[in-house]
Amino acid sequence: MARAAADGAGEGALLVRADEAEPELFLRAEGYLFVCPENLASMSGAMKEMFDRCYYPLLGRIEGRPYATAIAAGSDGTQAQAQIDRIVTGWRLRRVAEPLIVNLGAQSPEAILAPKTLSSAATQQCRELGMMMAEGLRLGIY
Repeated sequence: MARAAADGAGEGALLVRADEAEPELFLRAEGYLFVCPENLASMSGAMKEMFDRCYYPLLGRIEGRPYATAIAAGSDGTQAQAQIDRIVTGWRLRRVAEPLIVNLGAQSPEAILAPKTLSSAATQQCRELGMMMAEGLRLGIY
């Protein structure tokens, strides 16, 4: 999902793993697209750790910047979405797109552990979200 969004955003996008994201990267970026799986009704541990590590160093320094989210879910995704929204409220970020939750339907142990493949429709939604973020930033809409 993140790769598809970055492809849609084009050359200006920087695709960064949560475990590699540092406060300096946030400060240089004009906007953010947070992409993660929902694990056990929560955002992924890597995403939570990134927020834990970057939250206080960025507090009061990135207010008003735009953000959007894309969640890969086995069935629901809303809890991971709610966690991210709660956290970025403290940063005073501004949501600029409806949450994108892709339900992959993985409910059995085998399906949960299996590699996931996005449908072409879900891939296109991710690309469009990345494109929308990039274009909105480029045009100064956000």
